[in-house]
Amino acid sequence: MRREGTAVRIGLNQGTHEHSCRPAVDVMFRSVAETYGPNVLAVVLTGMGQDGARGCGMIRDRGGRTLIQDEATSVVWGMPGAVAHAGAADKVLPLEKLAAEIVQESQQGRSVRALASMGV
Repeated sequence: MRREGTAVRIGLNQGTHEHSCRPAVDVMFRSVAETYGPNVLAVVLTGMGQDGARGCGMIRDRGGRTLIQDEATSVVWGMPGAVAHAGAADKVLPLEKLAAEIVQESQQGRSVRALASMGV
């Protein structure tokens, strides 16, 4: 993701694998953090591995917010758990409460770009 004047372009690259995969959500989260700064709401749902933890850290460092699915409602708590252990989660919520929280975040006057990540 990159800005070109007033437009934002999204693209794939053939860069090195991260977390043994490509595409990787850390790459996307970093580019979103760089492009939108504090206007980002990242949502990390159930998934394997640690992909997303570093990117969510960067989102928080730039003033954005991160929600993660709790362990009890996750099939696999790898990705959300890694975000939690990295200290990059603003809120840990059960799956059934995430949608309402996203709505609440967007109604609090933030110009939020919502992103969902679900690893399988």
